Amino acid sequence: MKLSSVQMDAMQELGNIGAAHAATTLSQMLSSPVEMSVPRITVVDISQLADHMGEESAAFVVFELQGEIPHGGYIIFYISKKSAVHLTNTMLGLTDPDRPLNEMDESALIEVGNIMASAFLDATAELLGFIMLPSPPALTIDMAHAAIQTLVAQMQEEINEVLLFSTELVCEEHKVDSDIIMLPESTTLTTLIERLENLMKSGP
Repeated sequence: MKLSSVQMDAMQELGNIGAAHAATTLSQMLSSPVEMSVPRITVVDISQLADHMGEESAAFVVFELQGEIPHGGYIIFYISKKSAVHLTNTMLGLTDPDRPLNEMDESALIEVGNIMASAFLDATAELLGFIMLPSPPALTIDMAHAAIQTLVAQMQEEINEVLLFSTELVCEEHKVDSDIIMLPESTTLTTLIERLENLMKSGP
């Protein structure tokens, strides 16, 4: 899987726009500023996923990408377990940073993930006219690389490499550090790149 520098720039711009919408949504939910990193586009060999995702236990709210392409890959709201407790403490009015996650936390995380993934995909649709709808969410709490490895195994295509498309969203006030990750199938990635290139050619 090789992307040219122009294609990487185009995908990064898409990430900027989508993540900006998601960051605004998270900021409104927390009533605090949320900073976003420059989106990272990384082609990773599956055997090296652990090096990129780490061993930390984390919560993943996972959505299959549906819409114009029925099985288009996945979009994931990823948050470390520690940040997840900080986030739900803020939402639920709790204070203990070391408590275990419970059903109310899980419901809150699914709600946050749902709103953020929808904001990201709405921005993509508005920019490119490419409709990607999120499936009903599924919450997984696991080691980061193990959760991604499971999703890769469920993808429609047999692949050796995966394109990780992630943007970090950080709320310093509430110590929340999260990511939006996209794992597009090749048909989805091809469509995204084609439409981005057409958009860039048409100019302002």
